[in-house]
Amino acid sequence: MPDGVTLDGRTAIVTGAGNGLGRAEAIALARAGARLVLNDLSGPAVHAVADEIAAAGGQVAVCEGDIGEWATAERLLAAALDAFSRLDILVNNAGVLRDRMIFTMSADEWDLVLRVHLRGHFMTTRVATAHWRQASKQAGGPVYARIVNTSSEAFLLGSPGQANYAAAKAGIAALTVVTARSCARYGVRANAICPRARTDMTADLMGAPPEGAVDPLAPDHVAPLVVYLASQAAAGINGEVFVVHGGVAAVMEPPRIRATFQAAENGSADGMWTLDSVSRALGPMSAGAAPPAAAPPGAAPPGAAPPGAAPPGAAPPGAAPPPAGFACEDTLALATETIGFAPPGGSG
Repeated sequence: MPDGVTLDGRTAIVTGAGNGLGRAEAIALARAGARLVLNDLSGPAVHAVADEIAAAGGQVAVCEGDIGEWATAERLLAAALDAFSRLDILVNNAGVLRDRMIFTMSADEWDLVLRVHLRGHFMTTRVATAHWRQASKQAGGPVYARIVNTSSEAFLLGSPGQANYAAAKAGIAALTVVTARSCARYGVRANAICPRARTDMTADLMGAPPEGAVDPLAPDHVAPLVVYLASQAAAGINGEVFVVHGGVAAVMEPPRIRATFQAAENGSADGMWTLDSVSRALGPMSAGAAPPAAAPPGAAPPGAAPPGAAPPGAAPPGAAPPPAGFACEDTLALATETIGFAPPGGSG
């Protein structure tokens, strides 16, 4: 095992550990030496994973319960402290899908997905960071603390039919960055992964694995990154969002400014926005043109409509709707395996 990656003596909580990614992550963490507290809803699945870890010589406890409940988060921390006297790693993975188009989605379908994913991540993060903050104060310095959250490419792509899921995953990315910035002084390192994996939850989207070949979307290929982020070797990585699947991992850039518009450069006499100056500034953008070039204060930029004319950029009748400008499709080119979107230049 590479230097600094062993987790001997560390204790990790893994939520959603009964199947799929959570199971693969829990087994990989145990193989790296971590002691495990596994969470999932009541049932045989999470106990089967615990039995598998124990049969391989690992130390493991199970704490069943709804991850959206405050009491479950408190019991998870208590289970780690009671069984192993410490908590070092939190892997938030529990999730659920209720896919439906935004115009037919029920309030219950929205609430359930946000509750399990985003609220569930918050509950465990809230309890764990409070524990580590107190431990840091008692120790007089930073402690060992790692959080690996589970976001998704759905929030990058704006996946149709997944408004609840994409919104929750966007919230998880933001929660990760906030946690990283808020708690670094106490030793906490918080990062998020956007895994592309074939699990029970994504089976309808990704289909069956290939026969007689390595499955590039197997959850096992995601687990090594989780182990690394949980290790001492990743002490210098904080507040990052990774897309990972198969043999590919990408670090996402934060959102950047694409273009800046100044009211003074678009006909505003006092440099403040008016409806006319907004129309001049954004008309070319609405038409799909490049952002307008800067013009002297008080002068109309090139291509702007004269005062009183129809605003530029009005779509002609029958034109195709504009694409979502804030969506990020860069990750689609990382692999040929699709996730419901056709790779750039491909078919589908």
